[in-house]
Amino acid sequence: MSNALKTFTNGLLKENPTFVLVLGMCPTLATTTSAINGMSMGLATLFVLVCSNVVISMLKNLIPDKVRIPAFIVVIATFVTLVQLLMQAYLPAIYDVLGLFIPLIVVNCIVLGRAEAFAAKNSVGLSALDGLGMGLGFTLALTILGAIRELLGTGACFGWHIFPDNYGALVFVLAPGAFIALAYLMVIINKLQKK
Repeated sequence: MSNALKTFTNGLLKENPTFVLVLGMCPTLATTTSAINGMSMGLATLFVLVCSNVVISMLKNLIPDKVRIPAFIVVIATFVTLVQLLMQAYLPAIYDVLGLFIPLIVVNCIVLGRAEAFAAKNSVGLSALDGLGMGLGFTLALTILGAIRELLGTGACFGWHIFPDNYGALVFVLAPGAFIALAYLMVIINKLQKK
């Protein structure tokens, strides 16, 4: 397997930020009340991951070690602000649901961790692939978790009603349901990876 392909697929399966590394739990648990919310948060994070990894990889030799982390945060905050303004302008319904959690992408340990561990040490191309792989893995995890919680909680998936209106266990739309669904998904993913 080539280095580029390995870098891309690491975030999807082997080092999935949510199911394997258990990073970014605040947005994972808070925004996955529905599949569309989880997917939207994942896509916003994916955009920030790819863009910040590319810029940090380009600037890595220009940033002094003493201000490395603050410089990374400024780069990440720039892209988070861009995502926030675009969502506010073009996706107001999604922004109303996720608005509080969008600025928190700045301090999401997935984004800062990939900047420090990968983008600051690798080429622009590999850094972009790493951000894309990690971002897609995070988006996939949030979408799956949101779809399961929405289905079990309301009987719908992506807003489409699959079961009758009176179907659903409210606990899955609430915070305890996030922990329950995430725990079962982590068990399944870890069992599958061991085979």
